[in-house]
Amino acid sequence: MRVLAKTAYLLTTAALMSFGAVHMTSANEELIKMAENPKDWVMQTGDYANTRFSKLNQITKDNVKNLQVKWSFSTGVLRGHEGGPLIIGDVMYVHAPFPNTVYALDLNNDGKILWKYEPKQDPNVIGIMCCDTVNRGVAYGDGKIILNQADTTVVALDAKTGKVVWSVKNGEQTDGGKGESGTSAPVVVKDKVLVGVSGAEFGVRGWLAAYNLADGKLAWKAYSEGPDADTLIDPEKTTHLGKPVGKDSGTNTWEGEQWKTGGGTTWGWYSYDPKLNLVYYGTGNPSTWNPVQRPGDNRWSMTIMARDADTGVAKWLYQMTPHDEWDFDGINEMILVDGMEVNGAKRDVLVHFDRNGFAYTMDRANGELLVAKKYDPAVNWATEVNMDPSSDQYGRPQVVAKYSTQQNGEDTNTTGICPAALGTKDQQPAAYSPKTGLFYVPTNHVCMDYEPYKVSYTAGQPYVGATVSMYPPPGADHMGNFIAWDAAKGEIVWSKPEKFSVWSGALATDGDVVFYGTLEGYIKAVDHDGNELYKFKTPSGIIGNVTAYEHGGKQYIAVLSGVGGWAGIGLAGGLLSPDNAAAWHGAVDQGREQGDETAVVGTAGLGAVGGYAALADYTTLGGQLTVFGLPD
Repeated sequence: MRVLAKTAYLLTTAALMSFGAVHMTSANEELIKMAENPKDWVMQTGDYANTRFSKLNQITKDNVKNLQVKWSFSTGVLRGHEGGPLIIGDVMYVHAPFPNTVYALDLNNDGKILWKYEPKQDPNVIGIMCCDTVNRGVAYGDGKIILNQADTTVVALDAKTGKVVWSVKNGEQTDGGKGESGTSAPVVVKDKVLVGVSGAEFGVRGWLAAYNLADGKLAWKAYSEGPDADTLIDPEKTTHLGKPVGKDSGTNTWEGEQWKTGGGTTWGWYSYDPKLNLVYYGTGNPSTWNPVQRPGDNRWSMTIMARDADTGVAKWLYQMTPHDEWDFDGINEMILVDGMEVNGAKRDVLVHFDRNGFAYTMDRANGELLVAKKYDPAVNWATEVNMDPSSDQYGRPQVVAKYSTQQNGEDTNTTGICPAALGTKDQQPAAYSPKTGLFYVPTNHVCMDYEPYKVSYTAGQPYVGATVSMYPPPGADHMGNFIAWDAAKGEIVWSKPEKFSVWSGALATDGDVVFYGTLEGYIKAVDHDGNELYKFKTPSGIIGNVTAYEHGGKQYIAVLSGVGGWAGIGLAGGLLSPDNAAAWHGAVDQGREQGDETAVVGTAGLGAVGGYAALADYTTLGGQLTVFGLPD
């Protein structure tokens, strides 16, 4: 009776919190209609399904070789530029990393700045952003531009004037005092703004929050870990691989109250199925990186979540990497495809390329696991994901003891783990083409050594507990591949090697061209067979996402360049300097010695600095939007 009463209270509370939402769906309907117009680009991932596919076809595989720079715009910021611009009618909205400046540019008047918004934030926030001061872009809805600031403040700006309509504090502190930060792009769903939080490396317990689009008031908030009232999980109705999760599933695989600093942050991308009214997203790594300190499966970190958009109540969950031992965040985008034929039956599916190196195809209505296969042959930490529903290992990766940092223990350096902590793919979103039925995926081809050690938790201080170094797989001369993936079969169709990780979001178009950017700064175009058709080197490394739009009857391609992010943190954060690298370790490592100068530099930036040190020979800092088009 107590469980049933608690569940009823949970559902009633969630419904009351969202009261008033059901009558206002105009923003949702507006965005669906706007996303169907290929001339505009109204969401960061193109549409609610996260396909990053443009129906524009003036630029084709035959004429793409003629692309030329039409205009460019400096953001004035020299840090990593992730995400991309929004294009709505005659206005382009461009964002920048910290301090998170937003510009509205007039496409009818040589990109004239219509308005500029530059928030004033506590500079202490910079120090708690683990992997550069990135921001993945703004959202649009109901005449408002929504910005998720680094200090976790969510701001709604009047799209015409840039004036603040409302502002709300998503985290508990905006001075970095709890390690909370904001890097993700919000998404507008129905009458709500959905936004997550970053900071698992500081012991932040993750959540997804929904704010009313009209006034910014909190509608619901769903934590990744905790009791059912916090996670908005119905113990009898919410399922994991088809079975009810049971009471307080978000606490009973944690030791004591470790879930309170358990990580599982939500800084990736969010998709939405209007027919099912479900929102899909992933949760990140558990805290700390030392798995020995947090026994158990650590639910619901590393999990795909499907939640009711109105109430936030979870319909189904799937934990991809139970008891994560390698920092394989599960935050990457969920791409929704209708009518995919899998195992002889047509399914409406969700496709997810996880950091752990496995690509998952799932029935998005009920969370049934259909396909789970490696999308880089180098992946070695697990042999497979068990696909036998009758097995007690069903849905679990089969961990190889040699690469288990848990089994090898604290203060032991486990070597040769593939992929590295930044995963076979990080947040850089893939694209899906309905013309080919294939996914075009930017990937990392990187391995690591990983040595966990004991750390203690202090609010607002790093809570990492591992020394990591990164490098290409044995025998490899490159650190990235751009691949085409068949999600129905779980097979790589083709793979195009790149010198460094491909840290840019891809774009597929109806002109039979696929675009992506490289860490050296090239924007590249390939055909459906992976043949390179065009490349142009922009002023800085590209970690932004390629965007297409049409204006004045002509198609354009736009991309932000500005090296940084985790892969480029050595350049962006100045960590190639031994003194700066030593200072970074002094702030993060809780007094642990890291060895000689080479080791100190090589393991800075959570292992990325040494792995990507050669990047400094090919590019330097920047912050620029470049727009390409065909000759007049």
